[in-house]
Amino acid sequence: MRMDKLLSLIVGALLVFTAASASAQAPPYGPPITLEQAKKALAGAEAEAGKNKWNVVITILDSGGNVVAVHRMDGAQFGSLEVAREKAYSAVAFRRPTKVFEDLVAQGGANLRLLRLTGANPLEGGLPIVADGKIIGAIGVSGVTSQQDAQIARAGLEALK
Repeated sequence: MRMDKLLSLIVGALLVFTAASASAQAPPYGPPITLEQAKKALAGAEAEAGKNKWNVVITILDSGGNVVAVHRMDGAQFGSLEVAREKAYSAVAFRRPTKVFEDLVAQGGANLRLLRLTGANPLEGGLPIVADGKIIGAIGVSGVTSQQDAQIARAGLEALK
């Protein structure tokens, strides 16, 4: 029994160390995204979703995790409102795409502990928004598959370039 606890402690420490070293490589936070920038990202994401006839919710958060813009397309399920916000929050809070968490959880084993990490959404579709090498916000999309959500979010980022 003691060996199990020791092993659990060691694995937990390794996960924390891995997450800390990965965040050390992530861009620092910058000034919050402006409403104009958020509107551009929203328009790019909406265009991609519309082109594919995908009804989704798109959420833009600033670098402090505050809502700047939310758009629920006609016909999008209302449950996606919270999921899109959570994806964006996870991307800005942990300074990485939510796909990172999805991939780690898919590996199973000790990585399943990430499911208890408050604010870490393990579904693809949340991306940090980076300008001048700093995170100014994040975009989260929900309503279709995780891969399709991410495709829409990437289109939102492209609209900012």
